[in-house]
Amino acid sequence: MLKNQYHVLGVMSGTSLDGIDLAEVFFTVDQGVWTYEFGHTQMLPYDEKREKAFLADLVSLNPEELDAADSRYSQFLGEQIKAFISKYNIQHLDAVCSHGHTALHRPDLGVTRQIGNQKRIAEISGQRVVCDFRVQDVALGGQGAPLVPIGDRLLFGAFDYCINLGGFANLSYEQDGLRIAYDLCPVNIILNKLVEPLGLDYDDGGKIAQSGTVNDELLKQLNGLDYYAQEPPKSLGLEWVRSEIHKKFKLNELTPADALATFVEHMAYQIAKPLKEESKVLFTGGGAHNEYLLQRIESYKSLKITVPDKQLIEYKEALIFALLGVLKLRDEVNCLASVTGASKDHSSGLIFNANI
Repeated sequence: MLKNQYHVLGVMSGTSLDGIDLAEVFFTVDQGVWTYEFGHTQMLPYDEKREKAFLADLVSLNPEELDAADSRYSQFLGEQIKAFISKYNIQHLDAVCSHGHTALHRPDLGVTRQIGNQKRIAEISGQRVVCDFRVQDVALGGQGAPLVPIGDRLLFGAFDYCINLGGFANLSYEQDGLRIAYDLCPVNIILNKLVEPLGLDYDDGGKIAQSGTVNDELLKQLNGLDYYAQEPPKSLGLEWVRSEIHKKFKLNELTPADALATFVEHMAYQIAKPLKEESKVLFTGGGAHNEYLLQRIESYKSLKITVPDKQLIEYKEALIFALLGVLKLRDEVNCLASVTGASKDHSSGLIFNANI
């Protein structure tokens, strides 16, 4: 008989390379209605010269090197999870539910690869681990992304749209009884790169972007990229960013402020474009702190925007991967064909027991 309460740890590492998000979550399900409460949460920043540099170079690795990277990152992740559990004296977990870190995402070639999905994590942490949620979907003909929309449906159905502003902007909404979701555009994966010449990690509140001047020619080039004309399901990866976005900025030498202003305008246009006027929109992810970006989005559409408390802004993806793991434990659908384009809805992920 299935339980109606679960105590799990959600673990997320995103493309913006900020660090690892860990969220202790308590779930309750009552007649198909899911509710949650956060326990302890923490973001563990990546070391600039070790983990961050190592993860930023993953797309250049060959298969053997990726296997080694997987082992290295699994060891690191297991140690961080064990330390977090010990620090907060967390007891009686049903599972650790981990996204891993995206090393390669080319669903058009039938390939996606997350590192940090080895049984070693379960052995080090002493916990049952649910992980590697994307591979099965790609094998079924899907994009393997985005995976968050099932959580949007089950936990945040009161909103017309859920938008996460992380490394990329992801949109999720209901249409004719189906959940539709796709990547809108890059966000922090570019914004954070553009402030590096200034010795900063991010543009606080979008203040630097607000001080700059939009380059109309570059804005036109960005908005004209082929991806934006494609119909969903579709998703973005680091490979696309490097081949399409970085190239555009190299060809248009701008000051950091003007580059930021131009890219914020590009993001605002792409994010607002599919939204209906006066709709209720939940914004989460690190980009939700960018007040200037939200202002520019509202300049295109009149919206009822909700920016929740800091904990949900920063840990929503960890929360939802915790839910994906619980759904896998229950052998229930956690991956929607209407979102990814897979041949069917399915319950994705691997389960490793600690055997300790």
